[in-house]
Amino acid sequence: MSSAPPVRGVLLGHGDMAFGMADAVRQITGAGEEALLPLSNRGLSPDSLTQAVLERVGEQAAILFTDLQSGSCSFVARRLTQQHPGLAVISGVNLSLLLEFVMHRQLPLEQLVPRLLSRGRAAIGCTPPELEADEHRAVSG
Repeated sequence: MSSAPPVRGVLLGHGDMAFGMADAVRQITGAGEEALLPLSNRGLSPDSLTQAVLERVGEQAAILFTDLQSGSCSFVARRLTQQHPGLAVISGVNLSLLLEFVMHRQLPLEQLVPRLLSRGRAAIGCTPPELEADEHRAVSG
């Protein structure tokens, strides 16, 4: 097992979305606030948002979770991965993916990111299942 600190998670979003999702994760898991740090882009310029992300990330490996694949949160996050090794961006997050992150953040990024993507994709489903195309059907559907 690695002696590296657990991967840090920073959840960037529009409005209060990041705070609500981080609160739900803490309520369900009992995780401390340091496991998943919420950040809103409300009222922040791209430079201010960049600085706020860097303050939360520190020097350890981190995943920057964003609500959308485009927009200011994802643009800032993707730009930071080019400048800082040890960062990854996952966009379009859901609660299942964030719960998986908190429960397994001691894994190295190379193992953690594929696990999170798989969990997040599997968590999306539809009822009634006949409205869902077969190639997108959730495991439980």
